[in-house]
Amino acid sequence: MLYYLFKYLNELDFPGAGMFDYISFRAALSIMTSLFIATVFGKKIIYYLQKQQIGEIVRDLGLAGQIEKKGTPTMGGLIILISILVPVLLFAKLENIYIILMIITTVWLGLIGFIDDYIKVFKKDKEGLKGRFKIAGQIGLGLIVGLTLYINDDVVIRERANIYDIGTKTEVVDEGFTNDHANATAMTKDIKSTKTTIPFFKNNEFDYESLVRFGGEYSSLLAWILFIIVTIFIVTAVSNGANMTDGLDGLATGTSAIVGATLGILAYVSGHLVYASYLNIMYIPLSGELVVYISAFIGATIGFLWYNSYPAQVFMGDTGSLSLGGIIAVLAIIIHKELLIPILCGIFLVENVSVMMQVSWFKYTKKKFGEGRRIFRMAPLHHHYQLKGYPEAKIVTRFWIIGIFLAVITIVTLKIR
Repeated sequence: MLYYLFKYLNELDFPGAGMFDYISFRAALSIMTSLFIATVFGKKIIYYLQKQQIGEIVRDLGLAGQIEKKGTPTMGGLIILISILVPVLLFAKLENIYIILMIITTVWLGLIGFIDDYIKVFKKDKEGLKGRFKIAGQIGLGLIVGLTLYINDDVVIRERANIYDIGTKTEVVDEGFTNDHANATAMTKDIKSTKTTIPFFKNNEFDYESLVRFGGEYSSLLAWILFIIVTIFIVTAVSNGANMTDGLDGLATGTSAIVGATLGILAYVSGHLVYASYLNIMYIPLSGELVVYISAFIGATIGFLWYNSYPAQVFMGDTGSLSLGGIIAVLAIIIHKELLIPILCGIFLVENVSVMMQVSWFKYTKKKFGEGRRIFRMAPLHHHYQLKGYPEAKIVTRFWIIGIFLAVITIVTLKIR
C-alpha cells in the first residue's frame, strides 16, 4: 500500500519518494518491519496466548525435557503469519500475480494449520484436524497454484536473455542496478513454458513436455497437466516435511530461515535481466518482486526464533509449520526451481523419509515376524538423536549447519553443469 502512495508522491516530485521504485529498498524495509513485528508485537501475542491458556498438549514419549514443555503457548505461527503479511501488504506491488499467489498460500495453509491447532487445544483432541482434510487442503492449494501459472498471461519466462544484442525491448527488474548495459535490449521473447531448472545438467533446464512427447499436438497440454500434478505433490510433501521437522525448539524456524534466504537469492537473480544473463539461467519477468515477500519471510522466521529458540517460550504449532513448508514449496515452483527442493530442503526430506521408513519397516516386520521392528529409536529423525542422548540445542544447531551446507550446494548448482 505504501508503494502506491510513494509512487503517487514521486509523480509529484516529493523528495525521496523514488526510493520505493527499487526492489532492494523495499526488501530492506520489508525485512526490518517483519523483524520488528515478530520481536515487539510477538511478545504481546505470547502473553495473550498464555492468558487464554493456549498451551501445548504433550504426550509422554520418554524424551528428555519433554514434560517441561507442557503448557508452553502454541499457535505462535500467528506471529509468523502477521509478520509476513503486514510488510508484504505495505511494500509489495499487490497487482503482481506472484505476490497474489504467495499471499493466498500464506493465508490458505495458515488457516488449515489454525483449525488443526484449534481442535487440539480447545477441543482437547490430540489428533487435531483429520489427515484427509489436511491433504485435501494442500491438494486444493496445489491446484490453485498450478492452474494459475498455466492460465495467467503474466506467467512467462525469457530464456537466456542476451543483454548485448538488439531486439525486443526488455525490462530490468531492479531499476536501481546500473552499468553500461542497464538499458540494453534482448532478442528473446516472453513465452509460456513448462521448463524448469535442473541441477548438474549442461543446459541446466528440463522441460516437462519432454516426458509427454507421445501426446503429439496435445503434448503441451499434457505437460501442463503433469506440471500441476508435480505442483500438488511438492506443496503437500514440503508442507508436511516442515510439519514433521517442527519437533525441537527452533529447528523448523531456523531451517526455514536458511531455505528462505537461499530462495531469496534465487528469486533475485531469476528476476534480474543482467544476473540471469550472466548465470545463463532463465529470466522470469516480474519474479523479482518476490524478493520483497521472501524478505518478510526471513524477517518473520528470524524474529520468531527470538522466542522459539531453546528453551522455547512459544511453539508455532501447525499454524506456522504448514505455512512455512507451503510458502517454500510455492515460491520454488514460481521461480522454476522446484527440482532443487530435494537438495535445498534436505532436512525436511530426511525427516519425512525417516517417518516413512520407520512406519513401513515396522508394518513389514510385524506382518512377517509377528513383532514390529524399528530402524530408528524414534521418528522423525531428530527424536532418534534425542534418545541417543544428544542435547536438544546441539541437535538443532547441527541440523542448521547441515541446512546451510545444503543451501550453498543449491546456489552452486547454478554454475556446476
